[in-house]
Order: sequence, then C-alpha cells, then structure tokens
Amino acid sequence: MASVGATPGRTPQGPGPREASASFPSPAPVPDPREAEEEEEEEPAEIHLCVLWNSGYLGIAYYDTSDSTIYFMPDAPDHESLKLLQRVLDEIDPQSVVTSAKQDENMTRFLGKLASQEHREPKRPEIILLPSVDFGLEISKQRLLSGNYSFIPDSMTATEKILFLSSIIPFDCLLTVRALGGLLKFMGRRRIGVELEDYNVSIPILGFKKFALTHLVSIDQDTYSVLQIFKSEPHPSVYKVASGLKEGLSLFGILNRCRCKWGEKLLRLWFTRPTQDLEELNSRLDVIQFFLLPQNLDMAQMLHRLLGHIKNVPLILKRMKLSHTKVSDWQVLYKTVYSALGLRDACRSLPQSIQLFRDIAQEFSDDLHHIASLIGKVVDFEGSLAENRFTVLPNIDPEIDEKKRRLTGLPSFLTEVARKELENLDPRIPSCSVIYIPLIGFLLCIPRLPSMVETSDFEIEGLDFMFLSEEKLHYRSARTKELDALLGDLHCDIRDQETLLMYQLQCQVLARAAVLTRVLDLASRLDVLLALASAARDYGYSRPRYSPRLLGVRIQNGRHPLMELCARTFVPNSAECGGYKGRVKVITGPNSSGKSVYLKQVGLITFMALVGSFVPAEEAEIGAVDAIFTRIHSCESISLGLSTFMIDLNQQVAKAVNNATERSLVLIDEFGKGTNTVDGLALLAAVIRHWLALGPTCPHIFVATNFLSLIQLQLLPQGPLVQYLTMETCEDGNDLVFFYQVCEGVANASHASHTAAQAGLPEKLIARGKEVSDLICSGEPIKPVKELLKEKQMENCQMLVDKFLKLDLEDPSLDLDIFMSQEVLPAAATIL
Repeated sequence: MASVGATPGRTPQGPGPREASASFPSPAPVPDPREAEEEEEEEPAEIHLCVLWNSGYLGIAYYDTSDSTIYFMPDAPDHESLKLLQRVLDEIDPQSVVTSAKQDENMTRFLGKLASQEHREPKRPEIILLPSVDFGLEISKQRLLSGNYSFIPDSMTATEKILFLSSIIPFDCLLTVRALGGLLKFMGRRRIGVELEDYNVSIPILGFKKFALTHLVSIDQDTYSVLQIFKSEPHPSVYKVASGLKEGLSLFGILNRCRCKWGEKLLRLWFTRPTQDLEELNSRLDVIQFFLLPQNLDMAQMLHRLLGHIKNVPLILKRMKLSHTKVSDWQVLYKTVYSALGLRDACRSLPQSIQLFRDIAQEFSDDLHHIASLIGKVVDFEGSLAENRFTVLPNIDPEIDEKKRRLTGLPSFLTEVARKELENLDPRIPSCSVIYIPLIGFLLCIPRLPSMVETSDFEIEGLDFMFLSEEKLHYRSARTKELDALLGDLHCDIRDQETLLMYQLQCQVLARAAVLTRVLDLASRLDVLLALASAARDYGYSRPRYSPRLLGVRIQNGRHPLMELCARTFVPNSAECGGYKGRVKVITGPNSSGKSVYLKQVGLITFMALVGSFVPAEEAEIGAVDAIFTRIHSCESISLGLSTFMIDLNQQVAKAVNNATERSLVLIDEFGKGTNTVDGLALLAAVIRHWLALGPTCPHIFVATNFLSLIQLQLLPQGPLVQYLTMETCEDGNDLVFFYQVCEGVANASHASHTAAQAGLPEKLIARGKEVSDLICSGEPIKPVKELLKEKQMENCQMLVDKFLKLDLEDPSLDLDIFMSQEVLPAAATIL
C-alpha cells in the first residue's frame, strides 16, 4: 500500500534587520542674542560640559567661565534613557556638550534629541564630538597632573602636587577622569576665555569642585563600604563563580525584597542617589505607611504577586525592533501586560490621594488592554512552543487557515496520488509513496531494487531522478510537478504569512512602547516601596520626620539595622546633633564598648531616611543633610602606592575637611592610630580645632577615639560646640561589664587588658602590660621582669661556656687575649 510522509524543513530566514545609524545635525554656532537691556559690566557666563556614558554609568565635568572653575560629578549610575544627564543639563544649561565620537545607541539617540529640541532655542547646546583617543584614561590623567593651576603653589614638588590633586579629584572614578581629560582637551582647542590672548597664555582654572544635583546628598564609596550599605561577596555556587558576586550582609541586602529585577535596580539607584527633596521623600513614606496598616496586608501581598510577572520589557522591545523576537518573549510580554492591568485595577480601588496609586490608575491606559487582547487573540502559544516558532490561532487569516487545512489533509490525498503512480510503474517495484518536503516540494519515493547498483540503473523512463536517501530513490513525476504548481510550497507559505502577521503585531506593540516603558517605571517604584514596607513591618521600623530648619538629626532610641539582626539583644541609643550646641561630639570608652556601632548607627539611620525608608528608631527627625563623610575603616590598596595612614588622610579625612558644610554629617572613628601616637593625637586635635574654628558653620561631627589625652591635656577649646560622650560600663571585680549605653562624660581608661583577656592572651602578658602602662602613667622608669632577666643571664652564660669548650687550647695560633676581649668581657656586662 502506498504511504505518505513529510519531513520538516528549515525555517526560512526573513529579511534581516535594516541597518540604521543614528545621526543628528550639528547645530550652527549659537548666536549671541542681545536684547535691549541695560549693559552689565560682566560678560554672560558660559558653561561647557563634557560627558561620557559607559556600562550604565555617567562621568560628567563642566567648566564655568563665571568663576573659572571646573566642576565634576563622580561616576554615577543612570538609566538607559539618561534621566540623570537630562537633570544635569536642565540644572546647568550648558552652551556646548562635548563627548566622544564613539558612543552607543542610547547616547546617540539622546544627543540627537538634544540637538533637535526647538524649545531650547536660542540656547540649544552645541554638540561637539571629539575622537575617542582624546578621552583615553592615561592621557587624561597626564593632562590633569600636568596642568598649570593657579591654586597650586610653585614651591610644590611633583609628588606633592599629585597628592594634593588626588585629595580633590577622585582618580578612582575612571569615567570622571576621562571626562575631565576630554574637557581640558576641548578647552585647549577652543581657547575658552582666552580667545584673543597670545597662545602662551593658559586658560584660567581657579579650582576643581565636586558638584551634586539639587537635593541630592553626597556620599562617597568609602562611606557606602564602611556603613555596609552595599557588600559584595563571592557566590558560593560553583556554577556561578564566573558570573561574579552576590550581595552579602548589607543594608541593601536586608531591604531588597523586590519581586522584579527592575524594582531591585531602582532600589539600588535610590541607594546611590539619596535626596533632600522632601516632597519626593514624603511621597515614598506615604505609600509605605499605607501598606503597613493591618487592613492593607492582603492588598500588599496581592500586588507583590502581580509584580513578580513584570519582566524585562525594554529588552523585548529591542528585540522587536531588530526582528529577533522569541516565542518566550511573547509569553513574557503577555503576562507582563496582564499583570499591569491587574495592578491598574487594584490601584483604582486604593486612595487616589496617594500620588503613586493615582499615576498607576491613570497612566496604565487602555493601550495595555489593546496589546494584551491582540496578543491573546493572535498568538497560538501551544503551537508556537511545539514548533519553536511564531504561529497564529485559527480564524485570524482565512488564507492561512485554508493552507493549514490543505497541509493537514495532505496524507490521505497523497496516498491516493501514490496509488495512481504505482499503477504506471514497473511491476518489479513493490510500493511507492508521495512525500512533501518544504522548500523542495512533492516527490515520488520508491525503494531501491537489488538490480539498481550503478547510478545509471536509477534512471526510470518518465521520471526525473533527484537523490538517493536511506535506500530510497526520490523522483519528480508529471503528477508531482502538477502538485507543485497547484499547491505550491505550503509549509513555507504558511510560515511567511505568519511571519508577516508577527511583524504587524510587533508594529502594534512598538507603537505603544511609551505606555509599556511607563508601566515599568511605575511598577518598579511600587515594587521598591512594597519591599521597604515589608522590611519595616518585620523589623519594627518607624516613619522619620523631616525638618528643613533643623541642621542635623535627632534620633530617639535608634538601633543599628544590621547589628540588631546578629546580636541576641541590642541596646538602643539616642543621638541629637541639631542646633548650635554639641556640633562636635567626642566619644570615648573602652574597647568593644560599642563606639563604632553607635557611629554607624547614626549614619545608617540618616541614610535610610534620605532614601525614603522607615528607620530603626522610636522617633527620628532628619534635618537638612547635604553629605555624609566617614573615616571609620582604613581602605588599604596596593595599587594606590600609599600607606594606610596616607589613605586615611588623603582619601577620607581630607575629603571631609575640604567639602563638609554646616549641613554635613561627619563620622570619624579612631583617626590617628596609623602613625606615631603623639603625631596622630596632634593631627586629630588639629582637624577638630579646624572645624571648631568655623563656629556656626561647623559640620555635625561624631568622633570616637581612644586618645584620652585629647581630653586630659585639654587639646580642644572649651565651649558649647563640643560635647563629650562615653559608653557606660561597670567594673565587677576583675570583670568589666558593658552596658552599651551612651551617656555624657569621659572614659577614665581604655581597659585594653580586658579586651586582651577576651582575645585569649596569656595572663602573664596581660599582667606585664598593665604594669608597664601604670609605670608610664606615673612617670617611673620601666624595669625588666626579674624572672625574664634571670633566664636571659643563664642563656648568655651557657652560650659563653659553649664557645669556650669549642676552643682548641693546644693550637699554638690561639690567642686567649683576643677571646677575652671579644667574647668574655662584652658578655660580662649582660651576665652581671
């Protein structure tokens, strides 16, 4: 009996994505619009900005002719839409924007829009592209270090100049360094500010200053590290060793309960950009407080489940533009859109007085329903997964349905055709079949006979031999040619038509890409706030208050958010540094009494409030804080070529001294211990006195130290600015009991011996240490231990005897006088 078969063919490749190059017109030089105004003595200021974008980070620097100063912003993360860069442009309104000619698509698109913004006329910035070689890291460092700066004395050596500049410019921020180098190159070419001067006249640069956008709080990487806001650890899985790191025990780790990756990304962005914008902070706290109400717990859990289906929409849209869409992309997009509709319906039932709920209810428009409806009605998910390609449901295209019906009915039809073909074949041929192969068409297939040995034996009259496969001969006959003409290549035709439908569906989705992007923004924001609400509920956090008139912070019964999770019991402590009194708090106390934890606790609670989170305290009032500086841990690095103490000075304390304002919070722990005790004490006193000399503009400073001489020698001036605190302890016999409670006063000893005993040092060493310490305090000479002295004498005697026994007294060349003068007499001084 004749049979029919069909083998799947390769999916036809559609037309490749057309290459597109983003380009933008170079605007003409900006004319100088002069209106009929009174003449001013000063010329209008010009700002020239240089920006680099790489791997999700921005490096920005600009030159302001009004004060001849270069401002820079350390490497900062930004969204692919470059919202942070747009904020910078809106803030400073530059005359020109300088960047590298080698840029990715995001920056190219952004600059294209910037160059075409008609509303910025006549102040539309000029876009200037420089060769990428002008932004090289090493050449940029050379430009910075070899520059002629009027604020650096000529008497400084090259090494001193490098150290001085490194305390101002963050050379560890590679993008910022490259942006500064590119800016200097551009300024040299344009001769900014000295266009009419001789070429040997250098461009005036009166200083380098770090800038932050309005409302953003300045925090450096050292502070993020020592406060354990972020902490990366190697991943324990052997399968993820190459993928890098995981988040360890950190503030970000315990607060990150986001269900979608974009929520986690936004939380990290909030952490890297704490803000003073009270409206923004209170809007975040309002959402958290709403979800903390017991009656809203079920709603929070339902929203959390829906957010788990919000996936990487931008990646899907990018694949759609490139026609690289996968079957799984349609499934993910379908779930994302329907989850977004669920979020919209839920938020419409929530109080519209909360801005986020109102935005979701209004901006999740009917376009989402249209997208979900289109995908649900068109895409055959089961068929697509089975065939691993895009397929459409029935009743979408009558022509496709007809061709699929024909393709489905082919087996029975081809069986009949094969029966008729067999009647016309040589009787020696026992059977045959008609098969359909995509891209080739219909073929007559017969088994190979024993007599068919050579290729010439394959020839059959009326048939065109095609190929031999698996002992079967394939031919074209008149009937198969007729089938090709009547039915065509059904399989490929169906695929081509379904691909065309997929393209049309992609166009419908891409036309509504804006609402999908907005969905991702609002959903990720909701995800972050739900995560913060969940953490606040579990850990017992409270809502902070913001007081713009308060310069500092007030914390009642605050707790360290990480330490309280690790310790069996945690003693809360209060802190107040608002107002004029007690701006400098000097904290003393025994080792291991909790001084460092207290400093970090104040810093972390302040930081959490500035990102819009509830805080671990009974009450917290946060004033206008513009920066947090720390010197808590020494950040050692071989690559820097600097000593530990130099790093403490150069990269930590120098930053605080040079940049802290009356609204800054400065946390210093054990500064000065990396060098000679007297020198370290003197430097610590000098730094504190420098800040005290500022009077009302002194920053809010917490200093923890074991230098009790700082107080005993009265190295600090007396006055209301200084407040002395200590960690409360109690001596119970030979034991020292820690209460971990901050109180006013000064510690009378460091109790290092108690810490040494806890560390397991031998009692003899501890006793000797206490004895030497008491002798130093009383000013008496330090005498060696008698037992140790006797042991040393016996060792010296034994060594002398051994040397004497080794002498050959019968040797005529032996001179005993020399032995007496070189060995016996010097040893006698130590033995006697």
